[in-house]
Amino acid sequence: MRTQISNVTIVNEGESLVGSVVINATKIVEICFGDAMPSRKCDEVIDGTGMYLLPGVIDDHVHFREPGLTHKATIMSESRAAAAGGVTSFMEMPNTTPATTTLPALHDKFSRAAKESRVNYSFYFGATNKNSHLFEKLNPRRVCGIKLFMGSSTGNMLVDDGDGLKDVFVRANMPIAVHCEDTAIITANAAKYRKKYGDDLDVSYHPLIRSEEACYKSLKKAVQLARKYRKQLHVMHISTARELSLLSNKSMCKKNVTAEVTPAHLTFCDEDYATLGARIKCNPAIKTKADRDALRIALRDGKIDIVGTDHAPHLLSEKEGGALKATSGMPSIQFSLSAMLRMVDEHIFTIEQVVQKMCHAPAEYFKIDKRGFIRKGYYADLVLVAPNAPWQVTKDNILSPCKWSPFEGETFNWKVCRTWVNGQCVYCDGVVNDKVRGRALKFQR
Repeated sequence: MRTQISNVTIVNEGESLVGSVVINATKIVEICFGDAMPSRKCDEVIDGTGMYLLPGVIDDHVHFREPGLTHKATIMSESRAAAAGGVTSFMEMPNTTPATTTLPALHDKFSRAAKESRVNYSFYFGATNKNSHLFEKLNPRRVCGIKLFMGSSTGNMLVDDGDGLKDVFVRANMPIAVHCEDTAIITANAAKYRKKYGDDLDVSYHPLIRSEEACYKSLKKAVQLARKYRKQLHVMHISTARELSLLSNKSMCKKNVTAEVTPAHLTFCDEDYATLGARIKCNPAIKTKADRDALRIALRDGKIDIVGTDHAPHLLSEKEGGALKATSGMPSIQFSLSAMLRMVDEHIFTIEQVVQKMCHAPAEYFKIDKRGFIRKGYYADLVLVAPNAPWQVTKDNILSPCKWSPFEGETFNWKVCRTWVNGQCVYCDGVVNDKVRGRALKFQR
């Protein structure tokens, strides 16, 4: 069936132009601008007047909790939330139960996703102190990257052995996605504040415990290793202004150290702990307003390359307590695009910049085959969004089973109206089409 999305503002490759896009089966087959018409009549015509058509968002950083932690979320539930948020592809992290640190565990995730995921998918392979010999057995056209925790976080996958860390960099045959926080500094900070104020520390101490220095010291070491061994390093969830001094604003293809930032670190600051508490507790921590503003500038000027969510659903009961007790992480994939588009309305970013950082850059960096752009011959992963269409985030419209969000109660001005995955409409006006299944991403390596 040929579907035409007509009279829509197409945002792609730095431009926003009114035109039409034609989908046939899984691919984009025609793009017409201005008054130009498709070469032949379409079976379905969707009037996009006043709306914007974007490439589907590619989220390079999610935690979907399956297997082993399915009381929080599943591949099915979170891929449904992704579709509702305009996210058409995800790359999922290895700190599940069991951790994705063996080949059978990796193959199991791909098998589960093929049956359950409503959007496209790939999975990181988790590095440990003793499993780098398995890297050569990974398929670089199928696996998005190697995840390295250079700091303790959810899942107990810390790589802290000197030889083990060296082996990860020596043997890596694909991008190394790294979580940078220095565990010794974090442990010392926690002991200091616990001794002074007791075990029940307010959540506002979280950015003091998981401090700027902890982030900077760990990132400095990671950058040194990447340059020494000439490996591609992708730094996840940058959270401080100081870390930016270790990054370059060269074009992404000309640097071996790239960086990601989350919508949460671009939206919130430490002032928000007073009202949101542990709902914005994550690792690395949300830090100062000055840090947040520096991250925004760095995303614009190219020091930060990609926006990924670090989507991490937990039950609200697991978020109870303060800096030392509440679980770290927050669900955000359903609202990431709307949150970034709100910053367009606030003149922080342009809509073209949002598309570059959420759609084009992940596709380019990971070398994803025929996705991330609105181009003839590419897969029809698309999202139709309406401006000036206010709606409020409530428990009733949160699709993740945890049923909460740090954005709950907020009103967004941009609304995701439809999402297409491989040419199939997977989401339309509040309804997910559960017959749609995504495909495994392919990488041109």
